[in-house]
Amino acid sequence: MSRVPLLTADTTTGERQQLLGQINQAFGVTPNMFKAVANSGAALKSMWGSFGALGGGVIPAKLGEQIAVAIADRNDCEYCLAAHTALGRKAGATAEEMSAAQGGQSADPKTAAALKFAVAVVNNRARIADSDVDALRAAGFSDEEVVEILAHIALNLFTNYVNVAFKVPVDFPGVKLRAK
Repeated sequence: MSRVPLLTADTTTGERQQLLGQINQAFGVTPNMFKAVANSGAALKSMWGSFGALGGGVIPAKLGEQIAVAIADRNDCEYCLAAHTALGRKAGATAEEMSAAQGGQSADPKTAAALKFAVAVVNNRARIADSDVDALRAAGFSDEEVVEILAHIALNLFTNYVNVAFKVPVDFPGVKLRAK
């Protein structure tokens, strides 16, 4: 059971109601994570705005979802692992690609570099080496993409923490966390 109420457009008003309506329209349903975050209008606006901004960025959706599952697994976030696995599949990733990404791996060298970087940032609390950033550039990422990858990492840390801390019920098809 969630540690905070799961609000809906019917149980809130004003800007939160409007944002939940936009989220429902985008997904066809309102995922529980957004219902939990709706307890704070500022947090909901921040989260939804970040998803929108990064969705219009230079990093392809498939890579964003692969980054998300790698981070979700590191943070034991069953909710995000399930959600981003489903979203990754919708973005064109195969089941095998999403499973590999969950382990921080990819057969594609450029994707592998991004996942290795994401895992290093999370595992080391952003205390990374010059060589970590250099490896992204060597894989073909521009500075714009490097910074955007970090923005994806930050957003996913926010969502992981919301779902784990508040015990948000998973409303996507379940995916098993890897044993650590």
